[in-house]
Amino acid sequence: MAARGIRNNNPLNIRRSKDRFKGEVQSTDKAFKQFESMEYGYRAAFVIIATYISKGVNTLEKIIGRWAPVSENNTGRYIDFVERRAKVDRHLQLTSKSGLSVFSIVEAMMEYETGERPNYEQVRSGFLMQDKITV
Repeated sequence: MAARGIRNNNPLNIRRSKDRFKGEVQSTDKAFKQFESMEYGYRAAFVIIATYISKGVNTLEKIIGRWAPVSENNTGRYIDFVERRAKVDRHLQLTSKSGLSVFSIVEAMMEYETGERPNYEQVRSGFLMQDKITV
């Protein structure tokens, strides 16, 4: 059986909340959002990360610390994995113009969350569907 994030078209396992995103569908999963396609799931992840960056949660370390808190995850292992896989230093200050770095971070987060390698075209499509992070 495919990983939960794959089944939900939610590659970064975004939790259910009152926030609504383009492409979000009524979720049958009690904990996580569901999207009509993986592209919309990626789009939502980029939008959330852009919001984090705009509020000062602007390094890989801070983003993962917020995304996957220690109370629920092995956050240190998650940060180590994403830093290695994305080749982005955990302390690099990201901005809304750090698109290439954020793209790599999202790809690595997807792999960590689902155990599967991301489909580049799906990630790219999700990135192009949003306008909050640029290259």
